[in-house]
Amino acid sequence: MSDGPVIDLRGVTVRYGRFVALDDVTATSEGGAVGLLGPNGAGKSSLIKALLGLVPLAEGEAKVLGDDVRRQPDRLRRRLGYMPERDAAFPHLTGFQATWYAGRLAGMPDADARRRAHEVLLFAGLEEARYRDVSTYSTGMRQRVKLAQALVHDPDLLFLDEPTNGLDPKGRDEMLALIKTLSRAKGIHVVLSSHLLRDVEDVCGSVLVMRHGKMVKHETIEGLRKATDDAFSVLLRGDGEAFKLACERRGMAVRPRKGTEVEVHVPRGTGARDVFGAALESGTVVHKLVPTRVSLEEALLDVLGRDD
Repeated sequence: MSDGPVIDLRGVTVRYGRFVALDDVTATSEGGAVGLLGPNGAGKSSLIKALLGLVPLAEGEAKVLGDDVRRQPDRLRRRLGYMPERDAAFPHLTGFQATWYAGRLAGMPDADARRRAHEVLLFAGLEEARYRDVSTYSTGMRQRVKLAQALVHDPDLLFLDEPTNGLDPKGRDEMLALIKTLSRAKGIHVVLSSHLLRDVEDVCGSVLVMRHGKMVKHETIEGLRKATDDAFSVLLRGDGEAFKLACERRGMAVRPRKGTEVEVHVPRGTGARDVFGAALESGTVVHKLVPTRVSLEEALLDVLGRDD
C-alpha cells in the first residue's frame, strides 16, 4: 500500500479528437469505498479508463496508489483490478480457465494463477460451476466470474463498473455483500460506478460526482446530505396547490408523496415555522410534520441541478 492519496488528479484532460471527455479534472481520494456518480456522458467511464492507462492524458497529471499513470503504467496495472460493465470472458472457456487466464495476463506464474483462480472463484460463489463453460452461466454467474477475474492477481484497488447490472434482488444483495467484504474486511480500495444509488449508499462512504466531464463534488455521503436543504414530510388537509404556491413564494420546494402527503424542502435559514406560515397563508391545515432523511438521490439532484 502507498502513503498519501489513493487517487490524485491534477488538471486531467482527456480528448477524443475534438471532443473533451474529461475537462481539467482535479480531485483526491483517500480510498476506502468510493462511489463514482453522474449522468450518462458525465465522463465516468473515461475517468476509469484514464486511471487504468487505457486512454492517454492530453493534459494534467494522475497518480494512483502513488504511481504515475503515464510513467509507471505496467507497475500500476499489476495493482489494479477492473470489472467492466460488459462481459470479459471468452464464451468457450470455463469459469476456471477464464479466471486463470486473467491471472496469466496480469503476469502471474502459471501455478500461482491456478491457485488464485480456485480461491477467488470460491470467494465469488462459483466453486461448483468453475468447470462449466461461461456460455452456460446465468447473468449473475457472469457477473461473479468478472469479479473473480478482477481479483485473481490480488489488487490493491478495484474498479467496478455497474457490478449489479442485470441482477435480480437476491443476486444484487449477494454481489453487494461480496464488495463490502472486499472493502471492509480485506482492505481493498473500491471505486464503484453505478446508476443504482442504493448500491452506492449501501457500499460507499464517499462519492465523486461528475458532470459534463468535470468533477463537481467530492464528499462523504453524509456530508452531501447535510449540504442539502432540510426536508419535512407534511400531511395536509385543504388546497394542496395553494399550499404549494405559498411555499414556493418562501423559497421552499414541494414534491408529492402519497395521497395528501407532500415533501417540503426548505432552504437553510428557514424551517418548520415557514411551513406552518405557508399553510396559514393558503388556508390549509397541517395534520403531520415530520423531518425526513434526505436521500442520496435528492442530494445528487441538488448538486447536479434538476434540469439534467
